Amino acid sequence: MTNQPLRKATAAKSLKEAMLRGDVMADKCPSRDILNHVTSRWGVLLLIALRGGTHRFSELRRKVTGISEKMLAQTLQALESDGFIERISYPVVPPHVEYLLTPMGKQISEKVEALADWIEINLADILKVRAEKSV
Repeated sequence: MTNQPLRKATAAKSLKEAMLRGDVMADKCPSRDILNHVTSRWGVLLLIALRGGTHRFSELRRKVTGISEKMLAQTLQALESDGFIERISYPVVPPHVEYLLTPMGKQISEKVEALADWIEINLADILKVRAEKSV
């Protein structure tokens, strides 16, 4: 007697789970684009900056030093399209736009903030290893 139906059910369940979860290691997986948006230098910094609450474009530009207006706009658009940031536009002159984290954005910002914190905590050791390797 064979367990063929059981194997098929298990395989189907695993495939279904894999499709729902995604496969970041696969080159065509859409999760790679999202991962890129979230873990890019500017994505990480903007997600952390927005943890402090609602910000206007100019406030974010001042808070995240070194970012160009173009990169700020592109990164905000990417994070908004992924559902991590909400953009609120007020119909006034001059235009008034604010950005804030969505519930998903709050969750992912906790993760990238933890990563950034780990880097800051271990920065001295990392820089020491870098110096040793460059000799």
